[in-house]
Amino acid sequence: MQIHEMGVKATVQALKERQLSCKEVTEHYLKRSEKLNPNLNAIVCANEDVLVQAEALDQKKDKDGILFGAPIAIKDLFCTKGIKSTACSNILNNFVPPYTATCVSRLQNEGALILSKTNMDEFAMGSSNEVSLFGACKNPWDQTRVPGGSSGGSAAAVSAGLAPAALGSDTGGSIRQPASFCGVVGVKPTYGSVSRYGMIAFASSLDQAGPMANSVEDCALLLEAMIAKDSKDATNAPRKVGPLINLQIPSIKGRRLGLPKQYFEGELSEGVHSAIDKIIDLLKKEGAELVEIDLPHTSFAVPVYYLVATSEASSNLSRYDGIRYGLRVEKDDEGLPVKDLHEFYSITRSKGFGEEVQRRILLGTFSLSSGYFDQFYLKACQVRRKIYCDFQEAFKNCDALLAPVATHTAFRLGEKISDPMAMYYNDVYTTAASLSGLPAMSLPIGLDQQNLPIGLQIMSPPFQEDKMLELALKIEELASFKEKPNVW
Repeated sequence: MQIHEMGVKATVQALKERQLSCKEVTEHYLKRSEKLNPNLNAIVCANEDVLVQAEALDQKKDKDGILFGAPIAIKDLFCTKGIKSTACSNILNNFVPPYTATCVSRLQNEGALILSKTNMDEFAMGSSNEVSLFGACKNPWDQTRVPGGSSGGSAAAVSAGLAPAALGSDTGGSIRQPASFCGVVGVKPTYGSVSRYGMIAFASSLDQAGPMANSVEDCALLLEAMIAKDSKDATNAPRKVGPLINLQIPSIKGRRLGLPKQYFEGELSEGVHSAIDKIIDLLKKEGAELVEIDLPHTSFAVPVYYLVATSEASSNLSRYDGIRYGLRVEKDDEGLPVKDLHEFYSITRSKGFGEEVQRRILLGTFSLSSGYFDQFYLKACQVRRKIYCDFQEAFKNCDALLAPVATHTAFRLGEKISDPMAMYYNDVYTTAASLSGLPAMSLPIGLDQQNLPIGLQIMSPPFQEDKMLELALKIEELASFKEKPNVW
């Protein structure tokens, strides 16, 4: 078995037992990235000091930490001290933070190494990883297709074996959708369970960091390290999640699992529907009770999400003015000095932000403007509460919800980039859980007729990640998804 086939848990065990050295493992992934990344474009920046740090770990007598020596890829949305952190945007190009995001430092505290920074849609605004300063990322299963977004680089890196695990972020489905498209496991924890300190903000009431790996068990290890109270983040909740180490595959006899009827209507592709039906049949044979659940406000989730998210983006991105840090443009297109502060702001932000980011800032600014705040943003917040209440009512009748992650498998590069509305509706099955702050995840369960991965979405009540992951372990066993892309 090659190193990149081992996964996080097995790699850590081999390192602690001195069957492998940290330097040996790190060099393997660096060489693999050097070989495969020019085609995939999943990695945008390597940690130049990672080999030195690996050698330092090898010298330690105590091999402490549940992630000891595991090299982890980090989405370029998280600040990493001494390593470029750009959110894949020109306005932060060459920005090197003086501090590290809390969730990243918690991984390091458990012995993990920062291997590299991964590609993403600019400021996490996208569903295909095509709107990036560094160009589009490609899906390892079919390089003519997207890996999903915005955490496409993290998903592609794990899927192609460029890292045993990666850190992503989920605002409206940005961990779950790329995990589904790339055939890996991706977990969005309960909002507030993982600190957002040091995470470059898109929409503050929605953004949440989470792990991506090739197995449920590996995701659980990363999540165990990440979930903790952080005084630097006012939205971070005291830990309420049960232990995530040594989870056991449960008996699901008598468990009530909900199937939201709105998620199985409309444009769901035959391949996705068939794969989920097979899992449902297997769960029934194991004794689980599958019940239909009504989430009546589901149809409002996408419009509500894009009103709330763009409004918060408009506010968050106002800080990038060219004065304090980031891109600073002092001359116009003709090479003449800017005339005033207004022109300075305008030119800097026009050159710094890509088209999709500008579109969302404009939408959000309009929603928050005088005369439209009550009509759009306030109304969206009221409907958001109704969506949350739908889930609370559903969880009175079942332990967890099962649903598709997306209506289809990975689409082709360029297929939807010129149609923003079609792109936005990629999030039709993921935004509701984000708006409600629920823990949710994607688990690979099969391939469609084009040999593209299909993900199953699991949603649980708040702070029940342990139960959600145990159920995922059972479904992982039943699905027995072992396939890997050709690059593997």
